[in-house]
Amino acid sequence: MKTLFSATLLASAGIFALAGCASTGNITPQYVPPSTYQNYDCQALSQEYNRINRYVETARNQQPTIAASGVGVGVSAGRWGISPNISFGVGKSNNTKARDAKLSRLYGERDAVVQSARIQRCSFANGIKIYGE
Repeated sequence: MKTLFSATLLASAGIFALAGCASTGNITPQYVPPSTYQNYDCQALSQEYNRINRYVETARNQQPTIAASGVGVGVSAGRWGISPNISFGVGKSNNTKARDAKLSRLYGERDAVVQSARIQRCSFANGIKIYGE
């Protein structure tokens, strides 16, 4: 039992060491109070941190969706006279506002977990930077 716990703790520490250098890019985290996680123990905070990081990676890798599609029919005039015109449109959306809002919330939750872990002196939070550090 202790070996399993030690192995899990060691694996988590490795993940945290790699994630400690993670940046938020140009997305500012929403404020989430650390008191949200005050009833969590160190193990639960570690699990919550891992869960949030999985959601962050999923949101970062989310592809833009199809924004518009349709068929246009018309008449155009050009060098060779007047001719019918048919156009098909399918495009990708560059609107990432929803994804950025989700990432902002997740970054805020992740920072709150780290702050709560620091208050409780959890070892996994050592070396993990939060926004503004």
